[in-house]
This record gives sequence, structure tokens and C-alpha cells, in this order.
Amino acid sequence: MLKSMTGFGSGKVVEAGLKVSVEIRAVNHRFCEIMVRVPRPYMPLEERIKEEVLKRVARGHLDIFVNIEADGEKKRNVKLDKDLVIAYYSCLRELAEMLNIDFQLSVNQLAQFPDVIVVEEQEEDLEKAWIVVQKALNEAMQQVVSMRLREGKKLYEDFVERKTRISKILAGIEQRMPVLGEELMDRLRSRLQTMLGDAEIDETRLLSEVVLYAERSSIAEEIVRLSSHLEQLTEMLNSMEPVGRRIEFLIQEMNREINTIGTKAADLVISPLVIEVKSELEKMREQVQNVE
Repeated sequence: MLKSMTGFGSGKVVEAGLKVSVEIRAVNHRFCEIMVRVPRPYMPLEERIKEEVLKRVARGHLDIFVNIEADGEKKRNVKLDKDLVIAYYSCLRELAEMLNIDFQLSVNQLAQFPDVIVVEEQEEDLEKAWIVVQKALNEAMQQVVSMRLREGKKLYEDFVERKTRISKILAGIEQRMPVLGEELMDRLRSRLQTMLGDAEIDETRLLSEVVLYAERSSIAEEIVRLSSHLEQLTEMLNSMEPVGRRIEFLIQEMNREINTIGTKAADLVISPLVIEVKSELEKMREQVQNVE
């Protein structure tokens, strides 16, 4: 079943003292491009997030926003640098003795010197955080995949409808083929008659010229190849694998065949049919840009 490349999903999980929210926005892209935005302390989880997403996505540009907050007050440690405070104290006492002034220094004054007392944030437990992030990520990805499948179903129906139209038009072109030789002979006979006047036309020579021209302008091979491409399209549409780029290439090949048919046939009946096929293929080409 086809999948679209557009989708949106969000997930929220509160667990293990963490509040985690994940938001995913997916749009079209020729390849697979994943951009992750995660709080700085949790940046080591970025690669894990990408690996998890790649298990379920083959193409598209995905922006993933991850927010992680502590559920409750965050623990902090207050650390005293004993060696540093003793060094400050000794240095100031030495200064007072050198200048022969009274030495007076309170604990509050010492505490205000740089780096004497340091407040340290508790290090994040990445393994614990990953368990919660993974749950929120999976919740968001389920929504993205579901949306892609819904859009993919609409794309599938559109492709099938256009393929059916092309098949019918191609059948009309094929029915026209036997008449082309007869009309060609009539046109040549009429032109020769105009040129030669009352002179007799060599029917054998005329027939041989018609046969040669018909061989050069035959569209039988192009019709066979185009029919084969339509069968391949059916197989791709029902494939469980990502087929967007393969369908895109197949549409290019079908365009090449129908252009050749239009050039070779040069027929007033076939020409409008060729234009109809090209119109359907162009609409397919636009739609396939959103197929994974």
C-alpha cells in the first residue's frame, strides 16, 4: 500500500520523574532527512531518535521537536571548594600583615569570593530518559504513519483511476492502428494522382512504398512497452515497499513512449488521444512527488 510523505504526530509521557513531549512534522523530500531538536543535556539521544524513526520511514523530511522537563523540583548539589577558600583566607591574611592593618574577615565575605561555593545541577540519567523519550516518540510516530497511510490510500485510488483511463485510451489507439495503413495508401494514391494526372499508377510500387513507410512509422512496439509499464505500475501500487522513486522513473518512461507514439503516428485521431495520456501522466507525476 502506498504511503504519503506528509504527516503530523505528537506524544506525551510523564514517567520516572520526567515530562517528555515529542512533536513530529513530515513533508516531501527526495531522500530521507531527519532533523532533531532536543534540549542540550539530552543531545546524546539524538542519534537514537533518528535510528528509531528510520525503522518506520524511508523518505521525507522530518522535523522532530523533543521537550524534556523534570516532573517536580530538580535536585541540586551545593559544593564548597575547601582548598580555594583556605587559599583566599591565607592570601588576605598575608596581605593584612604586609600592610600592617587589622585583619577582619567574616564567613559571609569569604563565601562571596568566586567559585568558593558552587551550585551543581544533577547530571541527567540518559538511559532513564531514553525509556521515556522512546515511548513518547513511538506515540508520535504511530500518528505520523497513520496519517501517511490515510493519505497514501487517496493517492493509490487516484493512481488506479488514472491508470484505468490511460489503459482505455491506449486500447482506442490500438484499435486505430489497422486503419492507418489504409489511410496512408489512400493519401499517397491521391497525391500521386494529382501529380501524374491521367497517367497510370503502379499499384505494386505504391504498395511497397506504403509497407516501407508503415514499418518506419509503426507504433506497435511502443504500445506493447506502454502496456507493460502499466502492468508494472499496478505491481508497484500494490507493493508493501516504498516505491515513490520507482514510480517516478516509470512515469518518465511512459512519457517517452507516448511521445514517440504521437510523433510516429501523426494521425488526427490518435493525436488528441496522445494528449489525453500525457495529461494523465503529468497529473501522476505531480502526485508521485508525495509518495514515499
